[in-house]
Amino acid sequence: MRSPYFTADHEVFRAKVRTFLAAEVLPDAARWEQEDGLPRELWKLFGEQGYLGLLHASSVGGGRDMFTSVVFLEELGRTGFGGLRAAVSVHAYMATHYLAWVGSRELRRTYLEPAVRGDSVAALAITEPAAGSDLAGLTTTATPDGDHYVVNGTKTMVSNGMVADFAVVAVRTGASADSDKSGMTGLSLLVVDSDLPGISRAPVRTLGWRSAGTATVVYDDVRVPADRLIGRLNSGFYYLVRGLQLERLVAATLALGGIEQSLDDLRGFLRGRRVAGSVLAEKQAPVHRVADLVTELAAARQLVHHTAWLYDQGELPTEECSMAKLYTTELACRLADTSLQLQGAHGYLEQSDAARAYRDARAATIAAGPSEVMRDLIGRAAMRGPAGRGAGAQR
Repeated sequence: MRSPYFTADHEVFRAKVRTFLAAEVLPDAARWEQEDGLPRELWKLFGEQGYLGLLHASSVGGGRDMFTSVVFLEELGRTGFGGLRAAVSVHAYMATHYLAWVGSRELRRTYLEPAVRGDSVAALAITEPAAGSDLAGLTTTATPDGDHYVVNGTKTMVSNGMVADFAVVAVRTGASADSDKSGMTGLSLLVVDSDLPGISRAPVRTLGWRSAGTATVVYDDVRVPADRLIGRLNSGFYYLVRGLQLERLVAATLALGGIEQSLDDLRGFLRGRRVAGSVLAEKQAPVHRVADLVTELAAARQLVHHTAWLYDQGELPTEECSMAKLYTTELACRLADTSLQLQGAHGYLEQSDAARAYRDARAATIAAGPSEVMRDLIGRAAMRGPAGRGAGAQR
């Protein structure tokens, strides 16, 4: 599809990324799903290609525009492996985002640069057993003790948690969640090395995203040097709220690629499957369902690309990020459901691409804020807008 957002250089980059993924990722991706994680050498390969810091400063190997990242994320989504998508995007666009944005020069040198090279793996530890999208409810604490913080708490659903060399951890350094009713003050971000005494990690077996290395991480009196603080003390809520907009845009872009790949798989099946003497691609019922999905994909693509353009202009398009994330991830679920249904017993096999897409799609409607939270954010913003000229509106 022709687009005002992509240049010839972007399409050259797209071909390069697609070739790399076809050669270095797709041949082994199914095995990594079975192994519940990505091998260390794969991170190095991504780093050598410059794919782990595209949106960071040129001084650490980035300096590319937003649509270079859109191309990369779309192609990553087209692999059809949700765990791979989650692992790489958490590393390159979420955990390291905070280091690149507000981390000190020393933190960038010690943690960001090796992560961009693929020499180390990053995780982002926010979600807790009793608090996910509710940032105000986070209870993991970091108590000052001389030139250290002592961290106590449990984080769960941590992508890359089993393999990460370090994690960016959301901790409460000020008022407790009970004493501060808003919960908006007292949160900070710390870089925590994964090999510190007092840290234990346990794998979490999820329905999908199986190669993401998801873990529950327990911090028991973990002493973290005070200079591992990212940005300003007690400013973590502000950082996370802003960072979530990028996270939602990334999720929407990955979903676009996944939708395109699932559509390709479905069309291939319909063209090759014969029923009652003719191929399914010639029967009206499945063709009409594909028509609806293709139309929705075109609409989703325009929404995501426009949101990326706003972000590239230096804006923080909160409403658009929420809408893009909501629409694309739910479309991915609808497509996965339709694809599995139309492929019948073939799609219902556990190892089929349709079954994997069905498992993986659901996770994206939950991560980075579930669909219910997206609707709340969008709806509240809409209600703050100007009243229309319909019944009850003042003229």
